Amino acid sequence: MNKKIKNALGISITATLTVLTVAAVVFTFYFYQLSKPTSFRSFSVSADSTITTTPDIAEFTFTVITEGGLDIAALQEENSTKINDALEFVKSFDVDSQDLKTQNFSIQPRYKRFSCPKDGGECPPAEIIGHSVRQSVRVKVRDFDVIGILLAGVVEKGANSVSQLNFKIEDKDAAENEARTEAIREAKEKAKAVAKSGGFRLGKLLSIQEGGTFVQRPFNDFAFAEVAPRIEPISSPPPIIEPGSEDVVVSVTLTFQIK
Repeated sequence: MNKKIKNALGISITATLTVLTVAAVVFTFYFYQLSKPTSFRSFSVSADSTITTTPDIAEFTFTVITEGGLDIAALQEENSTKINDALEFVKSFDVDSQDLKTQNFSIQPRYKRFSCPKDGGECPPAEIIGHSVRQSVRVKVRDFDVIGILLAGVVEKGANSVSQLNFKIEDKDAAENEARTEAIREAKEKAKAVAKSGGFRLGKLLSIQEGGTFVQRPFNDFAFAEVAPRIEPISSPPPIIEPGSEDVVVSVTLTFQIK
């Protein structure tokens, strides 16, 4: 066999091996693509579940605002006395110190401002005529029987403002887990029904996506009525507080393979 024939055979064999290699790669790629779950070989179902629970914690904020002249120390002492009286009143109803949090403390000047001269002269500077001391405390209450008494009592102890009353679930994870389990169960039942109606077999579960968890809270309001105080009498009737209920909602989307 001469050299030219050997070279031709070598080129032919190399070309054949190259073609076979490329074919193998292409075949492997298409086989992989066919084996992947696609929108034509899978489907998704969604479901949500709502768990209604009763809140076990109430929170509110009370604020003491003291305004006066230029003696800041005297204003601060007056403000602190009222805050401390209110805190002692709250603690007398077995509210733990860990459930009390100072949210704000500030001392701000109060100004007297003067009108500018009509002839266009220089405006006189504002004059400090006093100060305002503000202190706010956030209260967490676990005994709902005393919420109304506390709201009315802190006002009598000197609070100028009571606000941000809301109710919540302390252990929200337990309610979320229960709602999530139920939502997944409902989604699986829906998937079985879809497969039966569509005339195909339900394959393996490919993915679970949670669309979000949220708590639906009702608007909380209160009205004053006669309620017997338990420890220290208050002159004004405390409000009746109704915590209502909260809905914990979980949404899920399940994707299944179609057999």
